Formats: sequence, C-alpha cells, structure tokens
Amino acid sequence: MSMQNDLAAELITLTDEDRRLQPGALGDDPAARLAHRRVTVRNADRLTAILDEHGWPGESLVGAEAARRAFLVAQHADTCLDLQRRALALLTAAVTAGEAPAAQLAMLQDRVLVNEGHPQRYGTQIAGVANGEPVPWPCEDPDTMDDRRAAVGLAPFADHVRQHAP
Repeated sequence: MSMQNDLAAELITLTDEDRRLQPGALGDDPAARLAHRRVTVRNADRLTAILDEHGWPGESLVGAEAARRAFLVAQHADTCLDLQRRALALLTAAVTAGEAPAAQLAMLQDRVLVNEGHPQRYGTQIAGVANGEPVPWPCEDPDTMDDRRAAVGLAPFADHVRQHAP
C-alpha cells in the first residue's frame, strides 16, 4: 500500500479547523458551540467516505500524524455514534495490525462507552470541572484503571487529570 499524501494532507486540514474551534465548543457561547459542531459533523461525513474507500487510514497509508488526525475526527464525532462505533471496530483491527497505537483505541473506546451511557474503562473522558477540579465520567473498576491505562500506553490517571486542570 503506498502512502496517500493528498489524503494525509486532507485529514490534517480537517482537524486543524476542529482544533481551532474546539475551545468554543466547551464555552457558553451558543454560536461558538454550533460552529464547532458543524465542523465535527462535516468532518464525520468526510471520514465516513474515507472509511468507505480506504478502510481505516492507518500509518502506512497516511503517516502517523494524519492517522492520529483520523482518530481525532472519530473521537470528536459525538453526534455521529454510528460512525464512532464503526471507527472503533476498524481502529481495533488497525491496532492489531500495528497501524495505530493502542492508546488511541482506548480513548475511542471510552468515548463510545460514555456516549452509549456506560462507564468508561480507561478514564480518558472528563465530564467537566467542579470546584476547580476535573471530574471524569464514571469508570468501571477504578481501582485497576491505572493498570489498564499502563497496558495501552496511557499515563496514570492522576497525570491525565492534571492535564485537564483549569
């Protein structure tokens, strides 16, 4: 499989706009939240077409950075749960084939679980901030969460929470 430079560049461009608008998605301005949502939905539609044509855009197809950006599109497609589920299945196969890191799979798995109303496994999803502290969505078996995190290459939960501190 040869490297798809145009596809790689497109994935990076898609997520540049998402990343630029993401701070507004978390704020109180409805227009900023809507602008971010429009971008994530448009990106999800494009990722769907990419998956139809190429399957998961793994590292050998688009390079490590563009493959990471494909993961970000799926991760931020919260209004498109069917796409997130499809991406999760394809990313699972990509990780098995050495085309993506296990940490990305863990983060997407947590995102899908939270969006489905289930406890997350790896504690990667933060629900909000209370009393100045990041609050994660519920997590199954929190006593062994750091073991699961370590197994997929994620930092300990306490380090993760510090990254999200206001």
